[in-house]
Amino acid sequence: MTILTVKHVTTYAYGVPVRLGEHRMMLRPRDSNDQRLLDATLDIEPRPQNVRWIHDVFDNCVAIANFAGNTRSLRVESNIALEHTPFEGPEVLLEDRARYYPFSYDGEEMPDLARSIERHYADPSGELDHWVQRFLRQGRPTETGTLLMTLTYAIKEGLSYERRAARGTQSPLQTLASRRGSCRDFATLMMEAARALGFAARFVSGYLYVPDRDTGERHLGGGATHAWCQIYLPGAGWVEFDPTNGIVGNRDLIRVAVAREAQQAIPLHGSYFGDAEAAEGMDVTVNVRRLPEREPSTNLEGDGSEEK
Repeated sequence: MTILTVKHVTTYAYGVPVRLGEHRMMLRPRDSNDQRLLDATLDIEPRPQNVRWIHDVFDNCVAIANFAGNTRSLRVESNIALEHTPFEGPEVLLEDRARYYPFSYDGEEMPDLARSIERHYADPSGELDHWVQRFLRQGRPTETGTLLMTLTYAIKEGLSYERRAARGTQSPLQTLASRRGSCRDFATLMMEAARALGFAARFVSGYLYVPDRDTGERHLGGGATHAWCQIYLPGAGWVEFDPTNGIVGNRDLIRVAVAREAQQAIPLHGSYFGDAEAAEGMDVTVNVRRLPEREPSTNLEGDGSEEK
């Protein structure tokens, strides 16, 4: 059993007292067969007038906080613990009809997948189409799993990662032109490339566990929220693809929110009433840890205690 914990702290500072508007937080992971939430706490300072919880159109869990009075700071701390089950190798689970590209989604699935297949960015000269065609075996079918893994690794190996604090997401053409981007830029590029081939794809916001240095594994994007994408494959369902780190499957990934586009899965956003110059900055820290595995007990009779 793998237990991962996440401490995520966001702090806003203001030069003069301001009145906070509504803030929406997507910080609670989605329960599923591969990740089970064990504990979650949310601490906000100053204390909100009220906090309510909803599920949005994508079934993400969203906390909405409203405030009274003025403040010169806002601090949001989220602590979670979850049981994580790594899974890799989507190609072995594909239905026979989907093992080779191109294939067609089932007619019953199409109404629900259509918006995730739809292109979201203009490509007037066909630059993205031309780029993604390089990964196909021209004149003969291409193994679906190999195609998507190759696309994932091509972004990881061919583009340079940069942590970018600026708001917003680059367009896929901007990322291709600059040959660099953040994790959300790479996720958006892969989504649009997959959509150009007719796949259903969606954006994922969450956290990345970075293994200790002595394991020999190094991931990019740790210490902050992370982003990747999912692609829908018949027989396997929604499968994670992290082009920033070349991860296929959910290994080391903690899924919090899914959406059609990056701006629909922002972990924390809100407003304040005051001069624009009042905002002095934002600081975000994310610490993801793996709890050590417990040694099996040798006391056959038990000691009357419980572990959780």
